[in-house]
Amino acid sequence: MATQNAAAAILSEEEHQRQLRRAVIASAVGTTIEWYDFFAYSLATGLVFAKLYFPKDDPLTGTLNAFAIYAVGFVARPVGAAIFGHYGDRIGRKSTLIATLLLMGLATFLIALVPTYASIGIWGAVLLTVLRFIQGVGVGGEWGGSVLLSMEWARSHQHRGFLASWPQFGVPAGLFLANLVVLAFSQMSGSAFLDWGWRVPFLLSIVLVAVGLWVRLSVLETPVFRRLEQENKIERAPMLEVIRKQPKEILLSALARMSEQAPFYIFTAFILAYGTGTLKLSRDLIVTAVLTASVVSFFSVPLFGHLSDRIGRRRMYILGAITTGIYGFVYFGLLDTAAPTLVFLAIVLSLIPHDMLYGPQAALIAESFTPRLRYSGASLGYQLASIIAGGPAPLIATALFAEYKSGYAIAVFILACAVITILATLAMKDYTNKDISREYDQS
Repeated sequence: MATQNAAAAILSEEEHQRQLRRAVIASAVGTTIEWYDFFAYSLATGLVFAKLYFPKDDPLTGTLNAFAIYAVGFVARPVGAAIFGHYGDRIGRKSTLIATLLLMGLATFLIALVPTYASIGIWGAVLLTVLRFIQGVGVGGEWGGSVLLSMEWARSHQHRGFLASWPQFGVPAGLFLANLVVLAFSQMSGSAFLDWGWRVPFLLSIVLVAVGLWVRLSVLETPVFRRLEQENKIERAPMLEVIRKQPKEILLSALARMSEQAPFYIFTAFILAYGTGTLKLSRDLIVTAVLTASVVSFFSVPLFGHLSDRIGRRRMYILGAITTGIYGFVYFGLLDTAAPTLVFLAIVLSLIPHDMLYGPQAALIAESFTPRLRYSGASLGYQLASIIAGGPAPLIATALFAEYKSGYAIAVFILACAVITILATLAMKDYTNKDISREYDQS
C-alpha cells in the first residue's frame, strides 16, 4: 500500500487521467456485478421462491413470505454500511471494495445450492434468509466505496455528478444482466426452469466476480484518502464520529432516497408478481419490459448525473421527485388496462423518473460528508433507506393491493414517498460547486 501511494503521489496529468478512467470503469463494473447478484435474487423471489420454499401457502401468502425474506437483504444493508464504512475510512476505499465483492459473490453462488422445501422443509427458507442477509451486508458496503473510488479521483467540481453517476450505472446494468439471464433460462421447456434452471444465474455470478476482482486490482487508492493518510487525519472510529458530528446529514440522506428507492423496487420486483398474478400477463412480457427499461437507464443515469453538474444537485433531484410522484398514477393507469402494449410502455418508461433521482444521487449524498468520514457517513445514510424504503416497498405494495384491490393505492404510497424526498432534499446543503477534497465539518 505504501509503495502504491508513493507512486500515486507523483502521477503526471496523463497518468492521473488514466487512473481516473480505470477508477470509473472499476466502479461501474464492480457495482454491475454486485447488483446482478442482488437482482437475480429479486427476480427469483417474484418468479419461483414462493412456489419452491412456501408451497403449502396460498399464492398471496406465499408471495408475502418470499418478499419478507427478500426484505432481509435490505435490513442487512445498514449493517454492511457500518462494517465496511468503518474500514473504508480506516484502510482505504480500494481494499474495502475488494472485500465487499468477494462477500457478495460467495453468498450469491451459495444461493444456487440451497435445497427446496420438498428436500429439507422450512430449512431451505432459513438458508435463503441467511444468504440474503450476507448479500445485503455486501451491497451495504459496496455503494459508498464505488462512488468514492470514482468521485475522489476527480480534480474539478465540474464533473463530479457525472463521474459519481457511473457507479449508479451498475444498477441498470446489473438489472439488465439479471433479467437477460433469467429470461434466457425461463425459455426452458416444461418444469425445467422451476426444477433447476433458476439456479444457473446464481452459479454464473462466480465468473463475474473474477472479472470484477481483476478490474479493481488495477486501480490505485484515491487521492483524497492518500491526503488523509499523509496529513494523519484517519479517524480511529469513523462510524461513531460521523454519527456524532453529522447525524442530520445521515438522516436527510436516508429520507431523500424515499422517492427513488421505494418506487424502484415496485417497478422492478413487485411488478413481476403483479403482472403475472393479477394482470395474468406472460412472464416473458414483464421480464422483457424490465429488460428494455434497464437499457434506457444506461443512458438516462449518466445524463441526469451530468445535468446535475449544470443546474445543481438539489434542483435536479427535486425535479426527479416531483416527476416520480406524478408518474405513479400514470404507471398503474397503464398497467390496469392489462393491454400488453400499454403495460410494456408503462414499465419501460418507469425508470426515467427514477433515474432523474438516481443519476445525481451519489454526488448529492457523498458531498454532504467531510472526507475523513465520507465512506461511513455516505454509506450509512444511503443504506438506512433500505429499511424504510426499498425493503418494505414490495411488502407494502402487496398489502395495499390486497386491502384496496387497486394499483392507485400503491400510487398514493409513491406520491407520499416523493413528498418526503422533496422536504428532505430542501433541508440538505448543495455542494455542487464546492471543493470537497478538504475537511469541512458541519458541527
